[in-house]
Amino acid sequence: MPKLPMFPPNSSTIKQLTHHYLPFHQNHTSPPFSLLADKCTSMHQLKQIHAQMIISARIHDTFAASRLLSFCALSSSGDIRYAEKLFNNTRKPNNFMYNTLIRAYAGSEYPDNAVLLFVDMRRNDVVPGKHTFPFLLKGCSSLRWIFGCKQVHSYVIKFGLDLDLYVVNGLVRGYGVCGNLGDARQVFDEMPDRNLSVWTSMVCGYAQNDCANEALVLFNRMVDDGVEPNGATLASVLSACAEKGCLVLGERIENYMRETGVELGVILGTALVHMYVKNGAVVKAREIFQSMEEKNVPTWNAMIHGLAVHGHGAEALDLFRKLEGEGFVPNGITMVAVLSACCHGGFLNEGREYFHSMRTCYNIEPKLEHFGCMVDLLGRQGKLLEAEKLIRDMPWKADVMIWGSLLSACAKCGDVEIAERVVEEILALDCDNHGVRVVLSNMYAEAGRWEDVLRLRKTMKEGKLKKVAGWSSVDCGA
Repeated sequence: MPKLPMFPPNSSTIKQLTHHYLPFHQNHTSPPFSLLADKCTSMHQLKQIHAQMIISARIHDTFAASRLLSFCALSSSGDIRYAEKLFNNTRKPNNFMYNTLIRAYAGSEYPDNAVLLFVDMRRNDVVPGKHTFPFLLKGCSSLRWIFGCKQVHSYVIKFGLDLDLYVVNGLVRGYGVCGNLGDARQVFDEMPDRNLSVWTSMVCGYAQNDCANEALVLFNRMVDDGVEPNGATLASVLSACAEKGCLVLGERIENYMRETGVELGVILGTALVHMYVKNGAVVKAREIFQSMEEKNVPTWNAMIHGLAVHGHGAEALDLFRKLEGEGFVPNGITMVAVLSACCHGGFLNEGREYFHSMRTCYNIEPKLEHFGCMVDLLGRQGKLLEAEKLIRDMPWKADVMIWGSLLSACAKCGDVEIAERVVEEILALDCDNHGVRVVLSNMYAEAGRWEDVLRLRKTMKEGKLKKVAGWSSVDCGA
């Protein structure tokens, strides 16, 4: 186990935090560490409490340690790596501590650690409970690990939790995310009673897996059975409709909202706008957007991006200017939408201006997606050298997709010289990316450079390389 670092105590911090608990601890000899941990607002404060626990030999107080762990693992101000150290230095972690760290891992970029921690939990004979399995299933869902969901399901049955609504909801959602709708529906059907969350998970599972008819039928059945969806439910289903193109279900939900008088607040309104633009119904999205009395930045982002990708670049830029005029502050997502509008509309000068003003005017640090939009815009306008320079000047190493966008532009413009450099960069990142060699070979042929065609084809043959069907990040349309 890694050794826990020692942090020097800060008496002023401890006094400040213990102020409210003095009536219970007038002798000041035994500070209520668990209560102090609940009062933490920063890692600095937590480390002071941790240091006091070490000094006062209370470090093995499992309850107090679990409160420290909860803040480190789950708070937005916490530190999951510090939480790991706390956990590893606890002699006998309890059920709560395991659940806390499994939950944190499941929602992080390391969901596989949630599964590994559960294995450790069982190895140490710590009994899982109804709060363990939903978090564990979330981790399996993030991994798209259907076998993991089935394994967890067997544990759920073993511990007699197969009728617990909280656990069942996790099973239905997990199976749905992994695309196993048969098992999801079986679990759903075997429940004698269902709450709103379980209905929502099953409807969303269908919508997310391109089963619009099944989702619509189940939604209608839910309403007919007297289960009244709330705003969160409707927003969740609308989000699923947006991602998977379930326009019919989305329209049914809007009709339901009108028939039942559900208020079109900012969350539901934004969800409707997003759903309609993702399904190509720009006119309907515009109607919803204009009818909303209250909007937030995500609402504007959804409408601007929808206009941009559906060929209404000028209108999208007008809407962005209106956003600024009404006092909203754009964010990074807004600027992706704006740059997309410039790209699809061919507004080169405006795109340059907005990109270069991100830092100075909007205090937004350009990210990879912003550079990608600019490379696409410059490539479409034939500014290949400028696009190449932009890629090489990026603060990060370019990925295959950005270089592929430039190669696509080179192919359209017939610029073999730049294409050769781009292919070298792509192959340095992905030596098995055979599609780029095919694109370059075709460019040589179009330029009449047959010796280069033969040389490249010989290289491909010797390496037993074949064109990968469907590789479209290079050879794509305008």
